[in-house]
Amino acid sequence: MSMKVKCDFCKTEYMVDDMSASVVQCAVCGHRWSVTGPSRRNTWLMFFASLCALLSAIIFTIAVITQHQARTASRGPLVASVSSVESTTDSDGVSHVVVGGSITNISDDIYGVPDLMIVFMDSDGRVLGRQKFMPSATLLDAGGTVRFSHVLSALPAGTKTISAELSDLEIPVGDQE
Repeated sequence: MSMKVKCDFCKTEYMVDDMSASVVQCAVCGHRWSVTGPSRRNTWLMFFASLCALLSAIIFTIAVITQHQARTASRGPLVASVSSVESTTDSDGVSHVVVGGSITNISDDIYGVPDLMIVFMDSDGRVLGRQKFMPSATLLDAGGTVRFSHVLSALPAGTKTISAELSDLEIPVGDQE
């Protein structure tokens, strides 16, 4: 087997027979230098390293997909939405904001209703604050809807949008796959 070498001085290139280590003299300029044979990589070692990298990528992908599915499943098929935001004044003359909405079960199973979070956002969609509360229903039948109403003492400054989010939902052990 031949290999390509180049004179360090005049950059003339030569093809020499495969050798482990020897001294070569340039025919153009007379410069001498040592040539070592190319390092031989073990093809089985390269195959094994490539296989390990591939398996690692597959395991990582499976872990990410499984984690995403677990997060999606842990929320369950309940959907919360805000339908009204109203200002009221109580009998003592104190102003309050009342947030109203609903939670709908879009599945064919009964689910426990988790806590709700009222989320306050500015005009750029940045979260300014959250307020957690328990809705009135504890279980929601398949296809059922429950309304909620929550009184806030004050809105954070700069609030432009109010939304509702469900806290993480625990799926009953019998329903887990």
